[in-house]
Amino acid sequence: MTEPLHIADFLTGAWRQCTFEYFRDGVEICRLVRGEPELALLRYAPGASVPKHLHTGLETILVLEGSQSDESGRYGPGSLVANAEGTVHSVASEEGCVVLIQWTKPVALL
Repeated sequence: MTEPLHIADFLTGAWRQCTFEYFRDGVEICRLVRGEPELALLRYAPGASVPKHLHTGLETILVLEGSQSDESGRYGPGSLVANAEGTVHSVASEEGCVVLIQWTKPVALL
């Protein structure tokens, strides 16, 4: 990242103007900042999931819309989740969701 990123009114819906692309079946991504750390939006279709994976660095998630769940619980709009380096989980979204996510390092699928 070489230039500052500024998106006005992000929490009131400006993120809806972002362009998403394929990430994995049922999940789309909008990469806001590439590299390490990486900042992105993930949009899960209803019923989409991400298989069990290991965090090789800190992952921080802010749920913007809908809900997602993992082995520790269900997280609705406004929920902030931090997964420490070395933790393992899988993620699913029954109803679909959009999350703002930051990885300090890539995850390793198990």
